[in-house]
Amino acid sequence: MRPEILFPLFRPITALAGVGPRISKLMEKLTGEHIVDILWHLPTSFVDRRFTPTIADAPDHAIVTLEVTVAKHFPSRNRRAPYKVSCFDETGHMDLVFFNARADYLKKQLPEGETRIVSGTVERFQGVLQMTHPDRMGSLDEKEDIQTVDPVYPLTAGVTNKLMGKTVQHALEQTTALPEWLNEAFKKVKNWPDWQDALTSAHHPGCEEDLFADTPARERLAYDELLANQLALALVRRTVRRAAGRSITGNGSLRKTIRDALPFDLTTSQEDSLKEIETDMAEPLRMLRLLQGDVGSGKTVVALLSALTAIEAGLQAVIMAPTEILARQHMETIAPLLTGTPINPILLTGRDKGKKRQAILEQIASGEVQLIIGTHALFQDDVDFANLGLAIIDEQHRFGVHQRLALASKGQHVDVLVMTATPIPRTLMLTAYGDMDVSRLLEKPAGRKPVDTRVMPLAKLEEVAFGLKRMIDKGARIYWVCPLVEESDKIEVAAAQERFEHLQSLYGARVGLVHGKMKGTEKDAVMAAFVAGDIDILVATTVIEVGVNVPEATVMIVEHAERFGLAQLHQLRGRIGRGMDASTCLLLYGTPLSENGQARLKIMRDTEDGFIIAEEDLRLRGAGEVLGTRQSGLPEFKLAQLPAHEDLLAAARDDVKLILEQDPELQTERGQALRTLLYLFEEDASVGYLRSG
Repeated sequence: MRPEILFPLFRPITALAGVGPRISKLMEKLTGEHIVDILWHLPTSFVDRRFTPTIADAPDHAIVTLEVTVAKHFPSRNRRAPYKVSCFDETGHMDLVFFNARADYLKKQLPEGETRIVSGTVERFQGVLQMTHPDRMGSLDEKEDIQTVDPVYPLTAGVTNKLMGKTVQHALEQTTALPEWLNEAFKKVKNWPDWQDALTSAHHPGCEEDLFADTPARERLAYDELLANQLALALVRRTVRRAAGRSITGNGSLRKTIRDALPFDLTTSQEDSLKEIETDMAEPLRMLRLLQGDVGSGKTVVALLSALTAIEAGLQAVIMAPTEILARQHMETIAPLLTGTPINPILLTGRDKGKKRQAILEQIASGEVQLIIGTHALFQDDVDFANLGLAIIDEQHRFGVHQRLALASKGQHVDVLVMTATPIPRTLMLTAYGDMDVSRLLEKPAGRKPVDTRVMPLAKLEEVAFGLKRMIDKGARIYWVCPLVEESDKIEVAAAQERFEHLQSLYGARVGLVHGKMKGTEKDAVMAAFVAGDIDILVATTVIEVGVNVPEATVMIVEHAERFGLAQLHQLRGRIGRGMDASTCLLLYGTPLSENGQARLKIMRDTEDGFIIAEEDLRLRGAGEVLGTRQSGLPEFKLAQLPAHEDLLAAARDDVKLILEQDPELQTERGQALRTLLYLFEEDASVGYLRSG
């Protein structure tokens, strides 16, 4: 149960003054639905209203706060003309200018003959100082409230900075001092404030330095978040480790059959990873291992051979993928490899309904099938396994820590192997997979050709579109990926639809389209046509990013490549270069391209090493961006900024080790405070892994 002291922070944001149902919907998109989410929404800059010159001394284009006497109102003659209010002080005259003004409101705010405080940006027009739409207006009594430093927040359409500032202020009023969860000596060395003071300070920057990641207030808050993250992962890991495992060893017969049938030798990394997995499975403890391999490094074979270890031991194994396309592809890759063995794999996805689904569930529950491949449909309550021994989760970052535990709980003492083709920088590995042992596949399988990557401006799009004919004539199959549009799936689908129609006008029925809004059956039909060669050009949104395998596809065109994360571009590029023919990837960018954008596209041109690309992406864009790419599913930090707070992450990890050695069930005074910290950062499930409380 969440501690009572946190109840005020977890009320809906509509409990704050001025946040009605309409505004709350807009704000929730930006921050989240609870008051605590507003607190985590830190300012990115500020407006300084402390400068109070006279009218004569006010510099052009500066933000100033002036004390003026209102002379006369000049209402506008028509709706388009500005409403002007003439004012003066002892040094000169100025005009306050309003468009679409309400006269009654302005007369009330600025009564003729009275002195008022106005704050905003000024400029001279025909020699007269003007302030258009002052940001603040008030009486002399309100001077101190107006003449302040205003934080500036990230906003969304319909939410003004003034409203956001007021809402944050109301949210801060809901906070109380919380019991200290930091190690006092460490806090002292770092010169960090208490939690409540740190929050207040972070929301009230007085100078530019106060916005930096290394200010005491921001560091303190970032550390709190990282400490909660690392503590939650450590508790999950400990729970998995504590749960009795069972020793799983096979006799090697099935694996030998498959290995003998493979048309290639395994790479050194594949052999090493298999040894590590086999050793883990043979231990009487639960396995929790991450298999990290770049695009095309041969994870599926490792997964299959690991699954066969469990099957040889008389147990079931399951391979779970994040999308139906990927689950079907695993099935298509694995089924042929199992011909000549007594193993018949079965597929279960959300699309299986009614009698068909019931029949599959019965085969799983009876133990008739030993290898099950599927999507998150495997998590559902009505899926019972006869004797599940190994759960293999592909592209794990699409599933949370707690989901992987849910799948592991489908059997007794289930071993868990997680796979990802997304190269994750070491720093982020700690935040997402701190609870796992890691195996890495470093080589590409023999025969994979390097991809020739070229970068060119979007202005050449027509030229590229016409040039596809030469490639198609040579038998090439082509992916054309449409731009990522963060705001809306609808726009993304519209962009894909438009490009599809454009290419169709050039190449007729040889062009296909897939996007996330299509029905599964429609997507499959188009993909099947592309695989079969009935379609030469496949226009797609990022649906095709993970796992699609068409060896004949040798050309990849990405529109607006500058909008994608490097890890995502790397994933997309990994769809080609899978056969024996040379492959080309064209990255089309919109102009003007920022320096950062140039640097990022240069990396894509210079290397195909996913791990180098991931580290560079983190360095150039920061974790917020790397993690924030849609569907990345890695923990998205609101306060910690990686890599700026990388050293704090390491410190948090060490701190957690010590905490759990000294106070394993968090029962001491600091332990109880750390429980509050876990609830504060919504790691509620982790608290359930403690024996009591």
